[in-house]
Amino acid sequence: MKTVLKWVLRIVLALALAAIVVGVWKREALTRLMAVNSLFSQENIVTNFSHMDRAFLTVPLARAVDDPAPLDQGASLALSPSIEQWITDRSVTSLVVLKDGQRVVDNYFLGTKPEDLRINWSVSKSYLSVLFGILFDEGAIASIDDQVTKYVPMLAGSAYDGATIRNVLQMSSGVTFDEDYLKFSSDINKMGRVLALGRSMDAFTADLTERDAPAGDHWQYVSIDTHVIGMVIRGATGRNIAELMTEKVIGPLGLEADPSFLTDGYGVEFVLGGLNTTTRDNARFGQMIANGGIWEGQQIVPEAWITESTRPSAKTAEGEIGYGYQWWVPVGSTAGQFMARGIYGQYIYIDQPRNVVIASHAADRKFREAGAFDQNLAAFREIAESLD
Repeated sequence: MKTVLKWVLRIVLALALAAIVVGVWKREALTRLMAVNSLFSQENIVTNFSHMDRAFLTVPLARAVDDPAPLDQGASLALSPSIEQWITDRSVTSLVVLKDGQRVVDNYFLGTKPEDLRINWSVSKSYLSVLFGILFDEGAIASIDDQVTKYVPMLAGSAYDGATIRNVLQMSSGVTFDEDYLKFSSDINKMGRVLALGRSMDAFTADLTERDAPAGDHWQYVSIDTHVIGMVIRGATGRNIAELMTEKVIGPLGLEADPSFLTDGYGVEFVLGGLNTTTRDNARFGQMIANGGIWEGQQIVPEAWITESTRPSAKTAEGEIGYGYQWWVPVGSTAGQFMARGIYGQYIYIDQPRNVVIASHAADRKFREAGAFDQNLAAFREIAESLD
């Protein structure tokens, strides 16, 4: 009896020690998961969006320069009452407006500061489009009509088998993916938990097997398509996105602050929404795009790629907003008017004919309410038109 009791006590002790070890090992992941669960709460959202490293693993993107490229101060633009109201209504946290490359608005709200690294959410997609265009021009990817499995063999047999790079650039893969940000069980929120717990986003993507439609049949905004673009880039180059983005885009731009990318536990960047930058640096990026890919006399992005990627080539429904290669083209836009757009009110609005760039960050918990996007677009157009 004493022998049995002794073994029982040993087993209990071993289990207790194992629980302690697992608890310590998983504590960081559980802490991140708890932070994610309160990420969008009313009392925390503004602060959280400037400190995403508290909830997720991150990797820095070094600027590779000592002195940031200047953004000269131009004649200040007084904001109209309607713009002031928009700032309040949409919980705007920062607004930087460039006219002919000079700052005419550089304002911060709700306790944010110019040096804050703000989460871009899906504005990150447009950065990735630029990186893809550079690598495509360099020959790393042979054709955008290649199937994604040519560069990412692990997607063979998945829902992406048969989809081309053009399909994922245009959000036309046909893959079944629930993008409801406010539903706990949606695919996008499942992916967020994969990210927070340090699991593999590549494995998550390869496990998708269902399709709503044949690839290329119609447009359906699913952020997972952007992750596949990142997989294609990594497969084609054998390098990670942070290194490539630093070398090809971030370094040449001469930013004010080192951006950072959220990553999973395998160091894979959350390219569909995980880039953190200052608002001024988003304005720099936007101005480079407005310049046809040129910054400080250097052709960073091929002008032909900017033209092609920002035209509404995807099969969106007639009369609805247009989409290119990870860029949005609002209804009523003329050539050279397009935007990068992220949930909770993140934007880079570009008006090439007027040479106006508007970068804004926000913490708009009502971003999905009827009329929210229309109010944002109206504000950007009013600002741009006021600078004629």
